[in-house]
Amino acid sequence: MKGNIEERAQQLALYIIENRTTVRSAAQKFGISKSTVHKDISKRLPLFDRSLYLQVKAVLDENKAQRHIRGGDATRRKYQGQ
Repeated sequence: MKGNIEERAQQLALYIIENRTTVRSAAQKFGISKSTVHKDISKRLPLFDRSLYLQVKAVLDENKAQRHIRGGDATRRKYQGQ
């Protein structure tokens, strides 16, 4: 997924918005690190596509608000032996 950084940032943003996915799963899908996804979304994308950035930011904020719930569910499953 090397090459044009702007294009990569747009593709990442569109993937996250369309699939309502997390940074971790987007990074895995595109074969890059979570740090690269964060940098592309938070630093590079607002410079050339502010409206797309605001859309993806809303999804990421929602994921962040739900993070503690997903973590609790994972812990519960771990100790229930599932």
